[in-house]
Amino acid sequence: MLEQLFLRRPLRCARVTETQQPPKPKLVEKLQQRKEVHLQRSRLVRILYVLVGFTVLLGGLAMLVLPGPAFLVIPIGLAILALEFTWAEATLERAIEQGERAKQKAADTSTTQRVLTGVAVALGAGAVAGWAVVGDIPVVPV
Repeated sequence: MLEQLFLRRPLRCARVTETQQPPKPKLVEKLQQRKEVHLQRSRLVRILYVLVGFTVLLGGLAMLVLPGPAFLVIPIGLAILALEFTWAEATLERAIEQGERAKQKAADTSTTQRVLTGVAVALGAGAVAGWAVVGDIPVVPV
């Protein structure tokens, strides 16, 4: 109701019944096809895939607090692990669906929201610049 009052557009609700399931992302479908071929590989190769997958996944998780592209590396690690583990496939599918929803939500922003975001960013930058001048903080390291 608040969304209708402030944004003046109708709420969009979709009901998903048990018989109606959203289509799986293309990446998940491709992984399922490759999984059949992967299961024919030798045990040593499969163990190496698991080790590489966990290494990439742990590296991505570390990048959540360290500098690096965590949101790119974590899905790569999950994709490698999805060849062996069902839980990784389900997690990857859920992450892709949430990414698509976030992308759609960002595309559905109104002009007012975009203008207010721009104003907030400009005010924040002005506040940092003012703090640097008033607080005698060097802008460029010497």
